[in-house]
Amino acid sequence: MITTGDPHPWAAHELSFGADAYWAQHDAGDDVFYADAAALNRAASRPVVVVAVNGGDEAAGAALPLALGRAGSLLIVCGDPERINALLGAGV
Repeated sequence: MITTGDPHPWAAHELSFGADAYWAQHDAGDDVFYADAAALNRAASRPVVVVAVNGGDEAAGAALPLALGRAGSLLIVCGDPERINALLGAGV
């Protein structure tokens, strides 16, 4: 789960234990992982990637193509369709 605005509460909570522990959970790959769009370059591919376009137009515009590349089978984008279309420059 990638957020483009405010972080998911789970991510904020897990980061309170430190970045090493947080990313160790990601690397284990055995559970849902929540990350900020800015960290998408570090995130590995997953069968399903969900992007919550909840702010940060610049972050969202950069994150959506990267998320598509990380999604093995399915990419789910949540947010205002008009905003998402404007960010991508296409009708989705």
